[in-house]
Amino acid sequence: MPLLKILFHDEHLVAINKPHGLLVHRSSIANDATEFALQMLRDQLNRHVFPAHRLDRKTGGVLLFALSKDAEKLMQQQFSDNRVNKKYLAIVRGHTPDTEEINYPLRKENGTLQEAFTKYKTLARAELDVPLGSHPTSRYSLVEANPESGRMHQLRKHFAHVFHPIIGDRTHGCNKQNKLFKERWELDTMLLHASQLAFTHPVTQQPVHIEAPLQDEFLRVMKIMGWGLNDLAS
Repeated sequence: MPLLKILFHDEHLVAINKPHGLLVHRSSIANDATEFALQMLRDQLNRHVFPAHRLDRKTGGVLLFALSKDAEKLMQQQFSDNRVNKKYLAIVRGHTPDTEEINYPLRKENGTLQEAFTKYKTLARAELDVPLGSHPTSRYSLVEANPESGRMHQLRKHFAHVFHPIIGDRTHGCNKQNKLFKERWELDTMLLHASQLAFTHPVTQQPVHIEAPLQDEFLRVMKIMGWGLNDLAS
């Protein structure tokens, strides 16, 4: 795998544009993985790095690391306190409303319910002349989502909850859609991208805003839908 794309780097923090499919670190539940963002970045910088937060394996985009244990602790506290503004781009099934707020608690592995809140806006819609099931066409939307809490798989679960699952999400998504994209367009990528992080630097106290460009597979599907980069500014 080529070098990781660095989006931000100072003496305390470093952010990369994590490729879809790359694990953040070693995990006992992913025995097939041989490369991990933490080890790759450590080798690339030739120093220890510490994850400030997590992204799902299949999610691409901004992934933040600290360069010291103190900076790691301070950033993790900001994420825990929901003081980091996070924006994601996703391609989902169906035509979504112009805007929507999803206030739907999510259950932890131990059964405890946690409050979870997401708001999103629709940037573009498409209707392809591709029949699926009883429908003569297939509809999709490009959305920008802002999760105000940070629960595990929050966006994936929330979009599934409102019947607009993210394309390529095998766990919470639509099997028929995922099969269509695999067979027709050879797509295995989950179309969820962490596009922006904004926060107060834990050491300098200066505002930090980090953006991650979309990666090739996401851009390829946007082209299939007839969308361009201008749609991201909607």
